[in-house]
Amino acid sequence: MEGANNVKIVALLIICLSVGALLVKAEDPYLFFEWNVTYGTIAPLGVPQQGILINGQLPGPRINCTSNNNIVVNVYNKLDEPLLLTWNGIQQRKNSWQDGTPGTMCPIMPGTNFTYHFQVKDQIGSFFYFPTTSLHRASGGFGALDVHSRNLIPIPFDKPADEYNVFLGDWYNKGHKALKKTLDGGRTIGRPDGIHINGKSNKLGDKAEPLFSMEAGKTYRYRICNVGMRTSVNIGIQGHAMKLVEMEGSHTVQNMYDSLDIHVGQCLSVLVTADQEPKDYYMVVSSRFLKQAISSVGILRYANGKGVGSASSDHLPTPPPNNTQGIAWSMNQFRSFRWNLTASAARPNPQGSYHYGQINITRTIKIVNSRSQVNGKLRFALNGISHMDSDTPLKLVEYFGVAEKTFKYDVMGDEPPTPSSNNNKVVTIAPNVKNATFRNFVEIIFENEEKTIQTYHLDGYSFFAVGIEPGKWNPEKRKNYNLVDAVSRHSIQVYPNSWAAIMTTLDNAGIWNLRSDMWERNYLGQQLYFSVLSPSRSLRDEYNLPDNHPLCGIVKSMPMPPPYKP
Repeated sequence: MEGANNVKIVALLIICLSVGALLVKAEDPYLFFEWNVTYGTIAPLGVPQQGILINGQLPGPRINCTSNNNIVVNVYNKLDEPLLLTWNGIQQRKNSWQDGTPGTMCPIMPGTNFTYHFQVKDQIGSFFYFPTTSLHRASGGFGALDVHSRNLIPIPFDKPADEYNVFLGDWYNKGHKALKKTLDGGRTIGRPDGIHINGKSNKLGDKAEPLFSMEAGKTYRYRICNVGMRTSVNIGIQGHAMKLVEMEGSHTVQNMYDSLDIHVGQCLSVLVTADQEPKDYYMVVSSRFLKQAISSVGILRYANGKGVGSASSDHLPTPPPNNTQGIAWSMNQFRSFRWNLTASAARPNPQGSYHYGQINITRTIKIVNSRSQVNGKLRFALNGISHMDSDTPLKLVEYFGVAEKTFKYDVMGDEPPTPSSNNNKVVTIAPNVKNATFRNFVEIIFENEEKTIQTYHLDGYSFFAVGIEPGKWNPEKRKNYNLVDAVSRHSIQVYPNSWAAIMTTLDNAGIWNLRSDMWERNYLGQQLYFSVLSPSRSLRDEYNLPDNHPLCGIVKSMPMPPPYKP
C-alpha cells in the first residue's frame, strides 16, 4: 500500500507540474530591459551640451513589443536629480502606479534604481517614452515604444521591408537646468534654437550620414513622433508620398500625403515606397506657426544608389504657410484623418464595432487655457487653476486615505470662470485634481483664446477627437461632430482662437494626468489630474500598490492600508 501511495503522490506531482507549466505558458510574454540613465555630451544643433542618455544613446533603446506583452524596465538613475519616465500613450490599464508622472509616483532618487512593470494591454501602435521630472525632456531621455499586433490579428497593409523610428522636435542649446532656472525666475524660455531629427540637425548641401536606407521597389514604415518642447512641425520626403496607416494606436483610412503636420507629443505611422531614381533624398522638417521659421533636413539613401552628394535641392516638399491660411490648411488635414472601421487593432473585432457616437454623454467639461502673471512670475492655468505638484504624489495620499492633507478635489470647475465672477482673471496655484465617476462617458471641450497653438495629452485612456473648429464652442457645435469614424487617440491640438472636442469612457481606475504637452506650459501649471475611483475597491478594477513602489513624503512612515480584494 505504501508503494502504491508513493506512486499516486508522484503522479499527482507530475500532474501539478504539468498544469503549472501550462499556466506559465498561458501567461503573456515578458520583455526585460536594464537602463542606465546618465549625462553625456551631445550636439543636436552642432553645439556641444550636456544631454540625458539611456545606455549611452539618444534616442534611447527601442522597446519593440507585441500587444499584451509584459514590459519590465529596471531604470538606474545616474543623474544628480530625481527622475521619472512616462510611457506616452500606454494606457496602463488598472495600473496608474507605473504611469511615471509626479502625481502618481515618487521619483527615482539619484544613485538608486526602480523597476517599472507594466503590460501593453489591448494596444498596438507607435508611442514613445520620456522623462517627466523637472525640464529633463529638454535634454533628451526619449525613445521608441512600438507595439505590434499579435500574429493572429491581421493588419491592413503588407508587412514592410523594415521599420524606422523618427523623432522630431524643437531644441534649445541651453540645457534643462538653465531652462528650468529661467522658468523658476518667472520668465519664458522663448523661441527654440533649431529643429533636430533623431538628435541631429543638417542643412541642405551638408555632407551628412544618411538617417535611413531603402532598397528600390520596397516599402518601409516610418514611425514619426514630435518629442519637442513647444513647436508643431511639418514633415515631407522629397519625391515620395506618404501613406498614413496608423495614428497613436489606431489604424487609419489610408490617405496619401505630400507633407504632414505633427504637433507636440503626437505620433503616427506612414508607409513610404522607394519608387524613385536610386540616389539620396531629403527628409524635410519645418516649424509651424512660428514668426521666424526654423527647419532641418536628413538624408534617405537608396542602397546601391548614387550615394554621397546625390541629393539635390530641386522639388523639395513645400511646407504650408504659417499664417491664418496655414491654420486652415492644418485643420483641413486633421479632418481628413479617419478611423479605419474595418481594420482590427489589438483585438480581432473591427475598430468600427465600437459605436462611440451612440453613447449618451454623462458629463461635459469645458477647459480654457490662460497665460498670466502671479506675483510677477509667469504662470499657465486651466479654468483659472495653475497646477502645482505636491511633495507626496496625489495617488499615494489618496490610496493611504490622507488626501485632505495635500489637496482639495474639484478646485477647478467644469466650466471656466465667467468674466463677471473673475474680473481680475485671478489665478489660483494649487494641486488640480478633479473627481470623475468610474465608467462615465465624458465630453471634454478645449477652448483656446490665445494666439498660440496648444496640444493636450490624456494618460490612461484613448479618446475620440470628434471636432476642431475656429471660434468659441457652444452646444450647437455638436451637430458638426464626427460621430462615426473620428480617430481614437491620446492627444489633440487646439489652434489659436479655436476649440477642440473629445469623448471618452473613464473606464480605467486610477489617477490620470491631463496635460499640456508643451513643456513650458506643463511645468508652469497647465495640467490637471482626474481621480477615477472604483467604488468596489476591487482588483478587477485596479491593482494594489506594487511591493517595490517607493514611498515618500507624508506616507513614508504610515502603515499600509488594506489591500484591494478580488
